[in-house]
Amino acid sequence: MSFKEISAYELKNNPFQLIGKDWGLVTVNAGEKVNMMTVSWGGVGIMWNQPVAYTFIRPQRYTFDYLERDEFFSISFLPEEYRKVLSLCGSKSGRDIDKVKETGLTVENDEKAPYFREAKIVLICRKMYGQNLNKESVVDKTVFSSYNADSSDYHKMYISKIEKVLVKE
Repeated sequence: MSFKEISAYELKNNPFQLIGKDWGLVTVNAGEKVNMMTVSWGGVGIMWNQPVAYTFIRPQRYTFDYLERDEFFSISFLPEEYRKVLSLCGSKSGRDIDKVKETGLTVENDEKAPYFREAKIVLICRKMYGQNLNKESVVDKTVFSSYNADSSDYHKMYISKIEKVLVKE
C-alpha cells in the first residue's frame, strides 16, 4: 500500500480517537538516526488561519532535545496491531535503545521529516509556536492535581502547522 497526500481539511478520522486512544509517534531526526516517542496528548485545529497540530512533550524526554533543534517532525498513527510498538516507544528511551531497530518499523523520509511506512496516517508538521506549561497558568487546579499530585510535571506545548497529510490508499 502506498500513501496518498491529502489536504488537512480532507482528513475524516476522529482526532480524539487518533490521539487519545490510538496514540501517535512523534518522530524526529536524531543526528545519524531517527528517534520517536509515543504521544497521547494533543489535538488538531486552526490557528493563525493554518491547520495545526498541538503536541505536548516533557523536557526530560530524549526526543525533546531533537524536537527543540529541528523545525520539522512527523506524527505517525499506526494501525491497532502496532499497539506493542507504541507501548515500547512510550516506555523506553532512545538514550538506551535504538527504537527503530527494536520495533522493526520502516523509516520513510519526507524531505522535511522521517515517518513510518507502517502508518495509516502521517502528519508532517513545522513548529510555529512553543511554550512551557507552568503552575501559574493552570486555571482548574482540580483537574491538574488529580493528574499530577505534586504539581511538578509540566510539558512543553508545540503548535505546529500541518504541512502535509499522508494517508494509506
